[in-house]
Amino acid sequence: MNLGTYLTRSARYWPQAPALVCGDRSWTFAELDGSTGRLASALRARGLRPGDAVASLAWNRGELVEVEFGLYKAGLTRAPINARLGRGEIEHILRYAPVRALIFDAAHREDALAAIAAAGTGCLPVPLDAPSAPGPDEVPYTTLLQEGDEAPDLVEVGEDQPCVLNFTSGSTGALKAAVQTVGNRLANMRKLLMSDESRPRPGTRYLACGPITHATGMGLLAGVFGGSTTYVLPAWSPKSFLETVERERITATFLVPAMVNTVLAHPGAADHDLSSLTSVRVGGAPISPQRLRDAVEFFGPVVAQGYGLGETTSVVAGLSGAEIARAVKEDAELLQSCGRATYDTEVRVVDEAGRELAPREVGEVIVRGPDCVREYWREPELSAETFRDGWVHTGDLAWMREDGYLFLVDRKKDMIISGGFNIYCTEVEAALYEHPAVQEACVVGVPDEQWGEAVKAVVVRQAGSEVAAEELIAFCADRLDRFKKPRSVDFTTGLPHNRNGKLDRKAVREPYWADATRRVN
Repeated sequence: MNLGTYLTRSARYWPQAPALVCGDRSWTFAELDGSTGRLASALRARGLRPGDAVASLAWNRGELVEVEFGLYKAGLTRAPINARLGRGEIEHILRYAPVRALIFDAAHREDALAAIAAAGTGCLPVPLDAPSAPGPDEVPYTTLLQEGDEAPDLVEVGEDQPCVLNFTSGSTGALKAAVQTVGNRLANMRKLLMSDESRPRPGTRYLACGPITHATGMGLLAGVFGGSTTYVLPAWSPKSFLETVERERITATFLVPAMVNTVLAHPGAADHDLSSLTSVRVGGAPISPQRLRDAVEFFGPVVAQGYGLGETTSVVAGLSGAEIARAVKEDAELLQSCGRATYDTEVRVVDEAGRELAPREVGEVIVRGPDCVREYWREPELSAETFRDGWVHTGDLAWMREDGYLFLVDRKKDMIISGGFNIYCTEVEAALYEHPAVQEACVVGVPDEQWGEAVKAVVVRQAGSEVAAEELIAFCADRLDRFKKPRSVDFTTGLPHNRNGKLDRKAVREPYWADATRRVN
């Protein structure tokens, strides 16, 4: 089989329909099928063989979609590099994979060439933007497209062959790659196509707002299969998002909670016509119940959310727009849930011994299904710890309601232990978000001589607000058990986010522990 087959078939079904739009460039299905075929055959002609790794390093642009499908067709393994990584991390990935070709944009050319030279792996440098004075080893991307055959024979691959090396954001201090196989990606495509609410089809206009090399682009294969149009936002800003949705009559999109926060806080956001939206999926990080209410009020009853991770390839639990709308009206507790297991995925909550827990008992989330990864690339010990007996051990703590709804409470490593009590950061953050003066909040544990750790809130105020720390502490005390309320609040103009747009709790916590004689978590 070959995943590129689905693009070729769509090009036969809808040759002149728009498949891809980015800025002032657009590709029909026929054009995208042709360019990806040329890329695949050119890479093979230059000696790359099925299973070899090819990396991309660029800010959002349409050519990254070409690269994805070109690699599918050639049977190559894609190693997307986050555009925010430093030179040392790029070099590490080039060696670790190892990468046979690196495709990069002009903004990353210096880092890319330096990393290739330092890695010493014989990696082919492929600039997307032809330099005025290319190096002797560089082969411009346009040259590859000119060399290739528009309709090459697609390489037959097995479902167990590595398809994507999905590198984590490195929040644990070391980059690791979940090996997503051809079968994992195929299972992800099937799952998206089975969704009544957000199934891509002709007429769907999907706006990719975040890095399409990561979570935002996970639906590209399903979108091509279904005949929808993908619009790629070159760079995120709430202004460009609102203007693009209005101008292009976007019907579907995916946002991380940090993006939702900036859209809701953007001056004049309500002046834009967003009535074309039928699906706004939120994921990538927990979102508070209050922000879900705010999002439904702003976008309408089209907001859905999901829970998944790189190790599961796709969403494993989801809360539909209809469920969220119902929760707003009559089931407030449900707004804290990330939903129920989706389609052929199994989700359990277990104790330290792996025993399934009773409803409402907190334990670790484990997941099993055809989209679940089986290993980390070249990390046997870490793989044995995470992937056990066919289950992915996520490291996320949660409880399950009697009717199967899953309620995430925290990452194991983020849980605060104060005076012997377990305190979940997300529960405290949810209380803070109910205050109208809070735009964004991050809760962490900080050193405390008496209790070991104390609850600290770091808050970004809404524009024009002067809310005091004492008011927020009292506000939380009215909504939480007394031991859970913040002991202190610091204010900041902005919170750090990692390379995938998630709140970087580790970076927030680190300064408070820098001089501590004993460290936890």
